[in-house]
Amino acid sequence: MSRQDIERDVRASLEAYFADLAGSEPHGLYDMMIGVVEKPLLEAVMVQANQNQSRAAQWLGLNRNTLRKKLIQHRLLD
Repeated sequence: MSRQDIERDVRASLEAYFADLAGSEPHGLYDMMIGVVEKPLLEAVMVQANQNQSRAAQWLGLNRNTLRKKLIQHRLLD
């Protein structure tokens, strides 16, 4: 799957979301989208990195402490 495929899927999901609103205004859309995308991203990267936070942080381009904070925020760490 390419970056273009991912962008297309996100765009299609957003179009469906707006259609479901039936004219209502969205609220907190940015935070909602970040939360929806960030958790599965972190889950998948952690699996591929064999739960190695340093490696995962490097792959994500994040500081290890930032990654740890996000993992806790999404309840992916005990």
